[in-house]
Amino acid sequence: MIVDKFAEYASLELGRPLRDDVVHHAKRALIDWFSALFPGTVVAPAPNLLRAHSSELGHGRSSLPGLQTTSHPGTAAWINGSVSHAVEFDDIFRDAVYHPGCPTIAAALAVAEDRASSGADLLKAITIGYEISTRIGAAVQPSHYRFFHTTGTVGCFGSSAAVAALLQGGSNSDVMRHALATATTFASGLQQAFRSDAMTKALHAGHAAWVGVTAATAAAHGVTGALDILEGDAGFGAAMSVNPKWDEATAELGERYNIMAITQKNHGCCGHTFAAIDAMLDIRAQHQLDAAQIESVTVDTYKTALDVTGNFEPQTAFEAKFSLPYVVSHALLHGSVRLGAFTAERLADPSIRSLMAKTRLNNDPEFSAKFPVMRAARVKMSMKDGRVIEQFAPYRKGDPEAPLSDADLNDKFMELAPPIIGTASARTLLDKLWRLETLGVAELGLAALPSAGR
Repeated sequence: MIVDKFAEYASLELGRPLRDDVVHHAKRALIDWFSALFPGTVVAPAPNLLRAHSSELGHGRSSLPGLQTTSHPGTAAWINGSVSHAVEFDDIFRDAVYHPGCPTIAAALAVAEDRASSGADLLKAITIGYEISTRIGAAVQPSHYRFFHTTGTVGCFGSSAAVAALLQGGSNSDVMRHALATATTFASGLQQAFRSDAMTKALHAGHAAWVGVTAATAAAHGVTGALDILEGDAGFGAAMSVNPKWDEATAELGERYNIMAITQKNHGCCGHTFAAIDAMLDIRAQHQLDAAQIESVTVDTYKTALDVTGNFEPQTAFEAKFSLPYVVSHALLHGSVRLGAFTAERLADPSIRSLMAKTRLNNDPEFSAKFPVMRAARVKMSMKDGRVIEQFAPYRKGDPEAPLSDADLNDKFMELAPPIIGTASARTLLDKLWRLETLGVAELGLAALPSAGR
């Protein structure tokens, strides 16, 4: 059974040191997760969740970084998973249409703090969670994404695998088997939840993190799951995808590491818009343009991008992050799409709205046929003087073909963390995260970090 193969891989990984290059990419993933987490502490649903769980705060060893409190592992994973998904700066595994960091790292960190684990053990748990979940996610795409939000569904595998890796100890692979099997039946998250200004999309990541903590903890105490639940006739693959590619899910497992092929976001919005933003930024860099002289803008991209981000009338920050016309127009006029792109002032900017009205979106059949592996866009701009300016982006900055450098990730962290925890604390934490394999998780001092929101 597939669950057995994943459990065998995890046992093998737990019995040997991680390769140095894998450790490095695990640290990159963790640093990038914190970059997404900190700005999420001051926006919904963070304050709502703190109020909802006020009676549980301050009673456990698992921190809520940037919120100056702690809780028990399940609640910490639920809140941190949700908070780290809130501002849309979290990582992506492209082939699975999946944000692995939010559920996987939120769950692993909560349990690692509760158990006073070593930094090396945390990095290994994160790696195992990424490897198992990204492969399951890729196996069920693209059909799974028609209705399901992969971060909420497949995220349950990342979190449960990571926590099981921390809990199972030695070669007791039954913990991993039953953690994955139990988590599978709780995998959920519908796409309709993020096609409006609801808070639910962020909660999908938190729920997946919580599922992982509870399923793995139960498995560590003898609770069993249905081990054929992935490939069974009424299992995950049959119910939530069409013709899942299970043979590919375990190919080169433990040899080729998906954590080394993660997309880290360069823009603070939905990843389906990134190729178009990159193309527009290239146009901006290469041409001196007067927006008033633009006759029309055409964006050719893949159908899923249009389905998810084809909103021409965004009214809120959340809706604007899922509006391809908005973010492309903002990119041309302001030169970036970071957190400042979604202030009330920018949302009301008439120059952005004017350019949006000149924008058209087209489904390119070639791009659509290659989704999810290819995330391309072409931007064509027709000028009133008759010129036509065109730029093609075959992939996105931050994708494996054009990864953010370590320096880029440092800059991103130092842009997003200091407004919440202060510059000095951010620099100290960043230094510790780059050395985490030599430290204990408790040495990060996460619960004591300053907070802008409390």
